[in-house]
Amino acid sequence: MPRCLTVLGALLLLPIGAAIAQSVLLSGIAGGKALVVIDGAAPRFLAPGQVHQGVKLIAVQGQTATVEVDGRRQDLHVGQAPVSVGARPDPASGSQRIVMTADGQGHFTPQGQINGRAVQFMVDTGATLVILSETEARRINLRFEEGQRVPVATANGQVMGHQVRLGTVRIGNVQVFDVPGIVLPQAMPYVLLGNSFLTRFQMQRAADQMTLERRF
Repeated sequence: MPRCLTVLGALLLLPIGAAIAQSVLLSGIAGGKALVVIDGAAPRFLAPGQVHQGVKLIAVQGQTATVEVDGRRQDLHVGQAPVSVGARPDPASGSQRIVMTADGQGHFTPQGQINGRAVQFMVDTGATLVILSETEARRINLRFEEGQRVPVATANGQVMGHQVRLGTVRIGNVQVFDVPGIVLPQAMPYVLLGNSFLTRFQMQRAADQMTLERRF
């Protein structure tokens, strides 16, 4: 496995949400309406009482909006990272397993999504977090500049990255919410799938196959 990046210092591993929850970002408020981004889709204005993709806007006050999904309410704040809203996980429902096959170099490079946008991952058990380049972060409309700047040790020395929270990280039918990540200035051919995602799973490897089984 590649072991080229490690975040210096302790970072909080946030609790995961439900596989049927939704990632909701409050982008702005204007004219009593909330501009929301749901599961990484295009922004949409909602007025109180309106519903879009299962998300209902309850109220708007100042720079805060209250939304409801499946009977659960959540306050959103302008500028805040995406939050997951919805029911809690049911371990008996849905797929909770990821099975990957190594490529010719022995790397696991599954396709997946971050905040609903397609990315190419590479499993990296030596990376503390999920790691993206600034170019990739801009492509998927990740507002990384708002994240805290932190020092990151790389194979080429220490650089400054932006600490972020990824609303959703998805591979196949398995989705994890609120995954800590880092955005780095240098170009990278893959998004490194580090331990802020991997530690949510029990990992097993047999020959050229790796299986990740969801922990609860």
